[in-house]
Amino acid sequence: MNDLRNRGLSIGQIATRTGLNVSAIRFYEDQGLVSPFRTAGGTRQFARSDIRRLSFVMIAQGLGFSIAEIRDALARLPEKRTPTKADWARLSAEFRTVLDARILQMQALRERLDGCIGCGCLSLESCALYNPVDRAAQRGAGPRYLMGDVPLED
Repeated sequence: MNDLRNRGLSIGQIATRTGLNVSAIRFYEDQGLVSPFRTAGGTRQFARSDIRRLSFVMIAQGLGFSIAEIRDALARLPEKRTPTKADWARLSAEFRTVLDARILQMQALRERLDGCIGCGCLSLESCALYNPVDRAAQRGAGPRYLMGDVPLED
């Protein structure tokens, strides 16, 4: 009898354990984020470690990482064995660096937000973020960037 740890899980079992829809799991498979194997009977089976991989995908997407960024990160995990705590710690440290930079950027935006609400840019006389020296006014009145204009290069 096969050891329980070596038996795969069906897509339905993975869906139940992760809370993902079967269609989402198939999408993530198509994107190369998980790689199920086929049994002798042709049934798709997932490794138990795929539960953690899919959970990581959901968390990373919730933090704003793209599928490509997530795929690149998961590609750095070992393929021939279940990732260890050290493997996940290394991966999370890489993401932490990106998240720290995003947090700083968001904090800076939050501090300037009162001048940017509804901008887009509305040809304000001064906008340190998107419309310095009122460059958008050169293109006419209204929310120029929201109307499809591209910000002018410096």
